[in-house]
Parts: sequence; structure tokens; C-alpha cells
Amino acid sequence: MTTPTRDSIRHQVEQLVRAGDTKALREIRDQLRSKVDRRALQQRSRLYAHNPVGWVQERLRQIVWSKQREIMLSVRDHRRTAVRSCHGAGKSHTASLVASWWLDTHPPGEAFVVTSAPTFAQVRAILWRYIRRTHRRGKLAGRVNQTEWHIDDELVAFGRKPADHDESAFQGIHARYVLVILDEACGIPEQLWVAADALTTNADCRILAIGNPDSPSSHFRKVCVPGSGWHVIGISAFDTPNLTGEDVPEPVAQALVGREWVEEKAAEWGEDNPLYRSKVLGEFSEDAPNRVVRASDIAACRIDPETKLKAEDLEPVELGVDVGGGGDETVIRERRGRRAGREWRAHTDRPEKIAPLVLQAIMESGAGAVKVDSIGVGFGVIGELRNLASQGKHRARVVAVNVSEKASKPDKFKNLRAEIWWEVGRGLSERKGWDLSVMENGDTTVAQMLAPLWDVDAQGRIQVEPKDEIKKRLGRSPDNADALLLAFYNGGRTRVRWV
Repeated sequence: MTTPTRDSIRHQVEQLVRAGDTKALREIRDQLRSKVDRRALQQRSRLYAHNPVGWVQERLRQIVWSKQREIMLSVRDHRRTAVRSCHGAGKSHTASLVASWWLDTHPPGEAFVVTSAPTFAQVRAILWRYIRRTHRRGKLAGRVNQTEWHIDDELVAFGRKPADHDESAFQGIHARYVLVILDEACGIPEQLWVAADALTTNADCRILAIGNPDSPSSHFRKVCVPGSGWHVIGISAFDTPNLTGEDVPEPVAQALVGREWVEEKAAEWGEDNPLYRSKVLGEFSEDAPNRVVRASDIAACRIDPETKLKAEDLEPVELGVDVGGGGDETVIRERRGRRAGREWRAHTDRPEKIAPLVLQAIMESGAGAVKVDSIGVGFGVIGELRNLASQGKHRARVVAVNVSEKASKPDKFKNLRAEIWWEVGRGLSERKGWDLSVMENGDTTVAQMLAPLWDVDAQGRIQVEPKDEIKKRLGRSPDNADALLLAFYNGGRTRVRWV
């Protein structure tokens, strides 16, 4: 069978135009377009299948900075790449570039990309948002929706969040070139790592796992240790262009973590805080035995649960108020059932100014109870709130909490403060008994939750580092954390109900 010449095709088209045969004309157009696309793909594969950096620079007209290059070349050269990254390093954007390069340089049907994350909302709103942008910017083949990529009616990529226990989650995908991307990898359970591994059994397949190293008990931590069989890349904020001075375009620099934020977090969290090590240094920290709240426990409580809470799970609505004194900040925290919510703050220690702010929080939240630290200035705030209640301004129950008082279990805890930190802060975190995933001002509050240390006194009772000692050691007071604990404290019923 002879290949049609350009003149013969032109003659055929002229005949069809005269005959008005639009259907046949469309078929010829589609055949020619397909032939052009195949030739373009062959050329891209020849030029860029082993040159992902060149693909980004020439196909997308984008700059690839040093750590992005390292990640892309690792995916090219290693079957399994793990990237533990600081906050603000553009990790999901980099993963989207890898996915797009993979599909744009392999024939549809021979290549497939699977992505996953701890929740479906993260699958759709984080990585696939970047994939859609990259597809649009590069005018790449096919069409991309919220979580799928189709080329010529062939499904070539999808984002999924299977059940945590489902080791067969991605079965049925068969292709020579399979790329699996595990985004926000610290929150992905071990069974889904097993499922990802089962997809990538041949030499041409790849896995890219990327995320903040938040939890030292995660499977992500296990793959990041030497001898795991993974090629591991670490990205610290100090490796990024705004801190190294690496020359990048201004829009790129503006999208990456900056020196001012790093210095703020060093002062606010402390450089020995697990959150600083994760968000700034891109490193895992150990669960220190003398910290009241463990980093791995509280990290699990920050993953948005897939099952939506019922109305009864959002009751009761209560507020915790840590009253500022001596220059500390007054913080009000909302608790809606098992979920930590909004926060109100003010730099004042005057009861006549704090009480209206608490009243505003009561009105906005509909809280039925307000638990106030009654030591010092807090005693006056309680009086103001009870006066407002007597005037009909609110109907919330005002509970005075003196954390220096005797604990309800005096043989176990030195004082009520130790009991609250242990039973509420440590206990709820261990049991995943509270939902901190949408908590306002979350990083600051969690950093403070991870700050206090504990030991035992001469009588063998648990004692928690005093607030003044924390402030002396770290240069700041854990006001946000104390307000959170008060919001969830049951006012004398030491066993918190959300188990």
C-alpha cells in the first residue's frame, strides 16, 4: 500500500469540497491531525524523555531552580524518590511538572500517572490544581478536569483517595510507564504505599513521594531513612532561592518561602520545636519522651477526616479564654464538638476590654459555655461576663478555671494545669479525639502545644512545665495552646468526652 503524496491528498480534498462531503473532510482532517500529533510526540520523546529540565524550560518557558532540577532528575534516574520538604518550597507545583512531563513525552496507552493524597480534597485542590495550570500554560494534549487527564479518549492520569486500608486500591492499571505521585506523603497510610508499590514493578515505572515531614511515626519517615531503597532529597528553607541568593525570576521568588517568615518562626516557635524542624528545616524530629504532646499524635489530628461530621458531632459549642497578663496576649478559642474552630485575640489585660471581645465571640459562635482562666486578670473578666449575662447580653455559662488548684486526681497530677495538659492535650491527641484540621491559626497553636515538657515530682505525680518557665525558655507564652485546652476542658469532669 503506497503512502499518499501531498498532491494526491490535495486533489482528494478538492474533490470532496466540490461534492460538499463535510463528513469525509472531517475524517481527513482528524487523520492528518493525528499524524502530526504522533510526529510531534516522537520528537518530544526523542528530545525530552531523558531531559525533564529541558522540557520545562523549552515546552513551558519556565525556570527550574536547583532543588526542582534535583527532584526531576531523580525521578528520571531512580525508581523511587522521596522528598521531605519545608513549607513554601513549591513541592506540589514541582510534582505537577513531573506528571505533565511524563505524559507529554510518552505515547497515550503506554504511560499512566496516578496521584494520591491523605484526603480527596487535597487531591483535587492541591496537586491537580497545579496540573490543570501546567496543562493550560503548556497547551498540552488532551483535556484535564478536576482529577483526570484524557488524551484521544484515553484516560492517562487520575487522582484518587482510596480507603486507608485498601491495598488493592489501584489495581487494573497496566502500562509500561507508570508514575505514582504521593502528595502530602506524611499523611498517607502504609496500605496505600503498598498499593503504589504494586503498580510500579517494572524498571520503567516511578514513584515520587513528597511532603512536609510532620509525623515521626509515619510511613513516609520510614522511606526517608538510609537503606530504605529510596532516593531521598531534603529541602530546607535555607536551600531555597530567597535564602541562598539563587537567581530566579521575581514571580518565582514571590511564590517561595522568604527569609522574614523563617526568622519569624524561629522567634515564635523556637528552633528546637518539632514544627520548626518540619516546616522550616524539612526534617523529621523524634517524639521526645519528655514532651507532653507528641508531634506524631497531633499531626494525625490535623488531617481533615474524609467522613463529614454529623450535627451532633459539632456540639457542644464552647469557648476557652486564656487571659493575657503582663504583656501576654488574650486568646479566645472556639470548640464545636470535636472540632477546633475560630480564634479571637487582643493585646490587652483590661477586663473591661476583654469582656466585650468574649461577648462578640459568644454572639458569633453561639457558645453555650465559656471557660476562663481565673488567675489574676481573669477573675475580673469573669465578673464582667457575669454582669453582662445578668443584663441579658448573653446566656452562656461562665466557668472559672483556676489551673493552680488541686487536680481531680491529686495522686496522679501535681495540679489542675498538669491534669488538663495531660488529659486534654496529650490524651485527645493520642486518641485522635479532636479535629484540628481547620483550626484557625493552626501552626502557631500546634507549635505551642509541642513546647511544654513534663516530669514527675518528689511524690511521683505528673507535673507540666510552668507557663513562666516556658516563657523564660522560649521567649513567648503558650497562650493559644492554653485557650485551646480550656475550650475542650470539661470543667471538672477530667475524662474528656471525645474519645
